[in-house]
Amino acid sequence: MKKRISLRVKTACVILAAALALPLAGCSKGKEAGNKKIVIAEPVHLIGYLPLYIAQREGYFADEGLDVNVIQATGGAHITAVVSGDAWGVIGGIDSIVLGNKNNSDPIVGVANCVNRANVYLVSKKGTSPKSGSDEDLRAFLKGKTIVAGRHGGSPNLLTRYLLINLGLDPEKDVKLLEPGDAATVVSMLQNGGGDIGNGAEPQINEGIAKGVWDEPFYKFTDMGDFSYSVFGVKKSTVKNEPETVQKFVNAILKALKTVQEDKSTAEKDLRLEFPTLGDASVKASLDRAYADSLWSRDGYISEKAVTNDMNMLIKTGIYNGSYSYRELVDMRFADKK
Repeated sequence: MKKRISLRVKTACVILAAALALPLAGCSKGKEAGNKKIVIAEPVHLIGYLPLYIAQREGYFADEGLDVNVIQATGGAHITAVVSGDAWGVIGGIDSIVLGNKNNSDPIVGVANCVNRANVYLVSKKGTSPKSGSDEDLRAFLKGKTIVAGRHGGSPNLLTRYLLINLGLDPEKDVKLLEPGDAATVVSMLQNGGGDIGNGAEPQINEGIAKGVWDEPFYKFTDMGDFSYSVFGVKKSTVKNEPETVQKFVNAILKALKTVQEDKSTAEKDLRLEFPTLGDASVKASLDRAYADSLWSRDGYISEKAVTNDMNMLIKTGIYNGSYSYRELVDMRFADKK
């Protein structure tokens, strides 16, 4: 069985135990009685995490003897939930893992890839856009604008800052950055005059288009190539003490990654079940965008290039000043076995 609960930073640790006793939100295939229960924390409910939802709904976790629940922990609580022990694992960027590992004696390590592109797009109020995609026109268009950039320290925020810096703009002086903790608010903020530009991913992009808030994105960070945007991470102690459970979890994810690439009818079916309010046009546009931009990892492997691109962003924005080691951030033994 599967559950999905939304958590806030200050209340995540307090309400999790009670939340897990709530009525079930949906069912996956297979018998789960007696299966090992684990919790995965997600920062926001996104179409990019479709392989995770497929593994639940198609019974891939159950086939491995796992009962996986997903909690939605906004505002950075997805990492906090794992550090505190309220969640077994997390889906998030290597950049988020690095920041969460600071002064942490039991660091989180990435064990499988999911979203291997920087799944963030820039949109602007309907009828507005830069003259072209050149650096000069982007710089002129962005300067002086109010940008709904997402939580400070979150990947969408960092990518926005990274672009501004690369264009020669000062994120603190040349634009006004609004930094709400919940990424899902970007549509309502731009709709109600709370910004000129926003960033986001599906289903927010098509929600904004359907409501006439903005047109198609004018900039996509997916063009950066391999990027460790959303990987599955667990504590290093979990790898040491529960290697069989980690292997079973990764097995299910690898199967789901294969399904999303090779069985698009199942991907569409599960996307509709996961996001029941999406209309036919939004479902098609969301999947078309994901496949066109090569959003999902094909083999679950987190490459050194993907981590380097992610960490270059983190370091250039000044959010992180330390060194890092690829081999300390990821453990690919479980993905390599399939």
